[in-house]
Amino acid sequence: MSRSLEDILFGNPSPQARTATRAASAVAAVVLLLLAAGVVLRFHAAGQLGARYWEFFALPTTWAFLARGLLGTMASAAMAAAIALSLGLVLLLGRLARPRLLRWPSVAAIEFLRGTPTLLLIYVCFLVLPSVGIKLSTYWMLTLPVGLSTAAVVAEVYRAGVLAVPRGQTDAARSLGMTEAQGFFLVVFPQALRYIVPALVAQLVIVVKDTTFGYVVTYGELMQNAKVLIANYHALVPVYLVVALLYCLVNYTISWASKRLNGPVH
Repeated sequence: MSRSLEDILFGNPSPQARTATRAASAVAAVVLLLLAAGVVLRFHAAGQLGARYWEFFALPTTWAFLARGLLGTMASAAMAAAIALSLGLVLLLGRLARPRLLRWPSVAAIEFLRGTPTLLLIYVCFLVLPSVGIKLSTYWMLTLPVGLSTAAVVAEVYRAGVLAVPRGQTDAARSLGMTEAQGFFLVVFPQALRYIVPALVAQLVIVVKDTTFGYVVTYGELMQNAKVLIANYHALVPVYLVVALLYCLVNYTISWASKRLNGPVH
């Protein structure tokens, strides 16, 4: 029996696809382990894994300093995500609107924000806005550009999910007497969210990564605090390894939470 495009994109994979995925994952895992072993051996040969480079991790002050940076990262990422998810919905509604007066500005904003590097937006907040009398804290110099840049991508993710919902759902909502807005928010959009959870999680992970641009405005996030530790203890490799592990734990937690909240798509 042939499968529809919707089944292929959003349905459960076939047994053959699951077997191929497991095989590819196993091969990729072996390759990554070999690469990691090679990197560790090179670091060991260069003396970067010596005990003296790790001793300061036994100090409570080191972990307290990293914890403050991690809290700064999470505070910025959480607000940027809130901006992206809410503004992305506004941009989606504008793009789907019938009046050109609403649709064209939304399309222009999406394309501009998607095409502009996040780092450039940070420089605008850091260098351009103060020159015209608009002064932001380092928190907002980082958070606002990350949120705006991500909002444009989220708007397109939302749109892909809405287009994936069968047209008959909208017709069914109208037949029940719902207005166009009620049909969208009560019927179409909730179903669209189920389709796009993986893509939204990927964007949240990117938001966390983008907070590393905090060094530009000297915002006290995790990477900024890591650079302070490196400057004080001259332990570049150990600090970056620990920080990388912390980022992996944060991103894994985001993915795990999304799987717990998201059930199977029917």
